[in-house]
Amino acid sequence: MNTWMAHPFTYPTKPLDRGKVLEEAKVRELGASWGRYKDIDGDGIPWRSLPGTSAPSFFTRGSGHNDMAQYTERPDDYVKNMDRLARKFATAKTLVPQPIVQDVAGAAVGIIAFGSSHWAVEEARDQLREEAGLETSYLRLRAYPFADVVNDFIRRHDRVYVVEQNRDGQMLGLLRMDGDPTLSARLQSVLHYSGLPIDARSISDVILEKEGASALEVGGV
Repeated sequence: MNTWMAHPFTYPTKPLDRGKVLEEAKVRELGASWGRYKDIDGDGIPWRSLPGTSAPSFFTRGSGHNDMAQYTERPDDYVKNMDRLARKFATAKTLVPQPIVQDVAGAAVGIIAFGSSHWAVEEARDQLREEAGLETSYLRLRAYPFADVVNDFIRRHDRVYVVEQNRDGQMLGLLRMDGDPTLSARLQSVLHYSGLPIDARSISDVILEKEGASALEVGGV
């Protein structure tokens, strides 16, 4: 028997959460207060309707719209929409998967990484501890926009190394752009873009080199 026949795929029974979609009961509850881009709940996320249902339909031009999805060039409508999107972004921080944090008491150095860098970072932390006596905390990013705990993690450490597998330090740029600007100086890049999979030694060597440079700066040598 074919494997796919012996182990047929089954769909999950839990219904998919499609967010704030209007149903008949919600339409009656909101009544005339509903508009496609109205922030009724204060979270920046408007209720939406789906074509082919009993919910109200709407048409939106991409060049500019007001709360009712009507075309507009009014500056106050534009400002209102931009402010709503900022609230939506702030709400998203609480809904996306939260970072996984491994704090080490007394550690002055933190590491931030994400994706397939994770296992190399874990091994590099062992190398740093066993070979150089350097304890490190670790925050594994799992989503963007960044949750507030990312700033908290940076604030708890004197130096934070951002490990990423690209040439330009894109994640470091996002952390500096979206984070607390007073913490930017604590962030440093550990970049890997040789075309080979990232390895622990390439992380630990760079961190130790940067730690040595930091010690010389503090010592004034």
